[in-house]
Amino acid sequence: MRSIKVGVEGMEEFVMGNGCVFCEMIGGRREAWTVYEDDVSFVFLDNRPLFPGHCLLVPKKHVETIWDLPVELLTPLFNDVQLVARGVKSAMKSQGIFIGINNIISQSVPHLHIHIVPRNRGDGLKGFFWPRHPYSSDKERKKVQKAVMQAIEEIVKEQL
Repeated sequence: MRSIKVGVEGMEEFVMGNGCVFCEMIGGRREAWTVYEDDVSFVFLDNRPLFPGHCLLVPKKHVETIWDLPVELLTPLFNDVQLVARGVKSAMKSQGIFIGINNIISQSVPHLHIHIVPRNRGDGLKGFFWPRHPYSSDKERKKVQKAVMQAIEEIVKEQL
């Protein structure tokens, strides 16, 4: 589905195995249900989604928290957040999107990651005690992956 880029600038030490799950995904050494990738970001379906279409966007450069993100990556990274949020909303036909970042507390992987979650009124999420809704099968996950990828591609084409 995606091309594997080895030796991404600034990633050599992480691609070679610092044990970061997300760096392993970026380096192609661990499975990821990728929906978008560019020079700055790597985006994939969350393995334990709140709802189908829940994506994680990570910078390709290994940084642990928002405070560690180099200022020159802020704009391109959040341009990608906006793009993927539009794609998820379109693909999942949701009314809105939740975007969230945990830093240290509740951050299950110490690599900055941004949750992009489709939301609808009455979806049952209240506060921050949210039950997860796993995919029923890889077939369902594949269908969602394809829908999000296609929606993002359409948005990119519109912007050209």
